[in-house]
Amino acid sequence: MSLKSIEKGIEACRSGAFEKGVEYFSEALEKDATNIDALYNRARALSKTGQLVESLNDFKIITEILPSNASYIGDYAVSLHLNNKNDEAAQQFELALSLEPTNPYRYSSRAFFKDRTGDLEGAIKDYEKAVELDPEDAIALNNKGLVEEKLGYQDKAKQSFSKSNDLVGYRPDQKEVESTEPIIEEPQAVKPSRAKIIQSVFTKDGFKEFAQFSVDLIKGKTDKK
Repeated sequence: MSLKSIEKGIEACRSGAFEKGVEYFSEALEKDATNIDALYNRARALSKTGQLVESLNDFKIITEILPSNASYIGDYAVSLHLNNKNDEAAQQFELALSLEPTNPYRYSSRAFFKDRTGDLEGAIKDYEKAVELDPEDAIALNNKGLVEEKLGYQDKAKQSFSKSNDLVGYRPDQKEVESTEPIIEEPQAVKPSRAKIIQSVFTKDGFKEFAQFSVDLIKGKTDKK
């Protein structure tokens, strides 16, 4: 029964009925209070309806059940950040990284957080570590360039963008205006920009999932205001 409720909840969310999804996931949790799939999907659905505190509670429960799972800890860190609990979020990003110290995505995740909280130098260092671990990480290079631009490091930013372009085989149009935001959204059916091309060829699902989750939470928080 729990599995059927979860499947119905996922289907509801796919159609945009997130509140209905929450109901189905809650139904599954009534039968199995520690079902990770139900907790995780409910946390995501709650974020889409702007219920960030409730979403955070679910992520906290997940990390208590699976205290060594870096992926869930990373999502918990994002949720803490969007609930303005940045000190706790920083600790969770650090914990996730300590569990997977050679995973470049962990550094990109923390860099994304540091960028959003104003630690730009720290963000650059984390993006540099991500690229050191994965020299073909075009998104980390692109986002590093954006942070370097914020700090006025124009030459370094150009080098980061150039390397990112080379990795995806992109030659920028001189008339194109570069985005000033990190690449975080899924590709859309529009004329491809450099950022969109990078996204379309990027295969690291971990970062895309983290980034999209961040967008979901940010939108939920904005809608709630």
